[in-house]
Amino acid sequence: MTSNLYRILYLWAGLLAFALLVVIPLALWARALGVLIAVCCVAWAWVSQNRRAERPPGSFRLADNMALPATSFRYPVVLVCGDCLDNLFGEIPAEQLALRVTALGCYVRVPNVEQLPAVTDGLLALRPGWAGQLGVMFIVSPGVHSDGAVLAGKVRGFSHQLAQARKRGIALPLLLASYLQTLQGEEPWFCWDNGHAEVRVRNAGACVGLDEWQRQRADMSVQAARMHASVQLNSAVAWLNEAVLPYLVIRNSRNCLATTCAIKLMASLPQAVPGGLWQQWLRSRVALAGNRQVTADVLLPFPDPVLNLLALRPLRTPLQRASVVALWLFTGAVVIALASSAWQNTLLARQISDDLRRYSAIPQPTQRHQREFLWRENAVSVLRQHAQRLDAYYRHGVPLAFGLGLYRGEQLRAPLQAVLAAHSEPPPAGKPERSASAVRLDSLSLFAPGSAQLKPGSTHVLIKALVDIKAQPGWLIVIAGHTDATGDSEKNLRLSHARAAAVHAWMQHMGGIPASCFAVQGFGATHPIASNDTEAGRAANRRVDIRLVPEAGACELATPGPGRQPPVASRDV
Repeated sequence: MTSNLYRILYLWAGLLAFALLVVIPLALWARALGVLIAVCCVAWAWVSQNRRAERPPGSFRLADNMALPATSFRYPVVLVCGDCLDNLFGEIPAEQLALRVTALGCYVRVPNVEQLPAVTDGLLALRPGWAGQLGVMFIVSPGVHSDGAVLAGKVRGFSHQLAQARKRGIALPLLLASYLQTLQGEEPWFCWDNGHAEVRVRNAGACVGLDEWQRQRADMSVQAARMHASVQLNSAVAWLNEAVLPYLVIRNSRNCLATTCAIKLMASLPQAVPGGLWQQWLRSRVALAGNRQVTADVLLPFPDPVLNLLALRPLRTPLQRASVVALWLFTGAVVIALASSAWQNTLLARQISDDLRRYSAIPQPTQRHQREFLWRENAVSVLRQHAQRLDAYYRHGVPLAFGLGLYRGEQLRAPLQAVLAAHSEPPPAGKPERSASAVRLDSLSLFAPGSAQLKPGSTHVLIKALVDIKAQPGWLIVIAGHTDATGDSEKNLRLSHARAAAVHAWMQHMGGIPASCFAVQGFGATHPIASNDTEAGRAANRRVDIRLVPEAGACELATPGPGRQPPVASRDV
């Protein structure tokens, strides 16, 4: 892919990360940290890509006046190693790479097999989109070698380097090519797959079997020449199977690296040596002197007709590959968002279901069990908070953390409302129905904004409330704190409970009332008595309510003590 496509993918990944930070419920500091990390990662990737584009790899240096084809080049790109490289590419300095582009492919000269992994990495650094087009051609010509052991060592060295190059995750299919001298003149390319005996003849775009190729011409002299070429070809195939292919294996494995083999018969062979391996092979088989050696400084043909035999992967354009990567990134982000939404909905349903079961498990309060009344009131207050939350989602839309088609709160809203509608507070048994006495205190007259510390001037307000309470001795005193809807709901809940606790502490200290006669509650903004949309309504909602549960003797047996604490009738979050 091009540098611009890489940059677009980096930006796309950053946008997906930001979207996940919005969807996944996190604390404010965690989201800020996530945004900072995402921005730093995108910036680092962007700068690294710019540096990579400006600094070509030093392991890939082409000779003068040579340049790689454009990124859009879609034909096979073959790295050529082995014999007769100068007769394919011309004389090039050993430290430089040569390049030849034909009508059917691009050939890159690798002067030394040890350079194969480095050249592969350098080429892919310049053309990352060519990974599916790369192949390797290893040339072994028996006429230019005189020592079989030396040739076997070279083949083993090439096998090792090819295995190292393939460890980069690139297929690198191998074409084993051989140029062989014949007296009849140049013949087409003969090729076969490793492990298959059938030899095919490729010439001028046609591919036929060896027998059919011999019968194509009626001229007896041409048929005789082709028969002689077939015999020589069979000998060359046998030599390759004996002297080369056994060494084209991965170490500690019997799998041969070669997948396609090709032979080209030439009228003259450059760099041929007297008494070469080919002459030795013929002498050992027919007990005759070798053929007449004809050498000339000629250019060898490239194996264009057999390039389509390389097992190259399906080729995609850089834009297609970038689109696939972008789609995978999007799929991963969607999976993470769905998993987070499913987990949040599971927690919501589990919490509401548990609170419903807890409320159902509390029995109706009786004359002797006034604490059950507080437990039920606590459970009902929690259920009211859940109902208020679900109603807000129903009216204003479900947050992204619970959305994405996985929201389950609507299934719980109707059962929750039914439980709250059926809730009632029956009067104590054996007593006539009486309404609980209530005293309502303005929070602004008792506390500073956002504080739970009693003002010095609040004493006269509290004394008046204490007189009313003392008039009903032995009744249960329920002190409940409330706030408006301004600010964070959890902070409001804690503030309301702290204010109710401050009023309780003052009354217990000043009135000498046992601690067991008190119940402290904090409701936050869940029980408004006016609209929070106006300043007057918010001021009315900021209050402390003191209710007297009409149950004479509810705390007569309790004795005050310094270590006693009032029962808590709401959850302190």
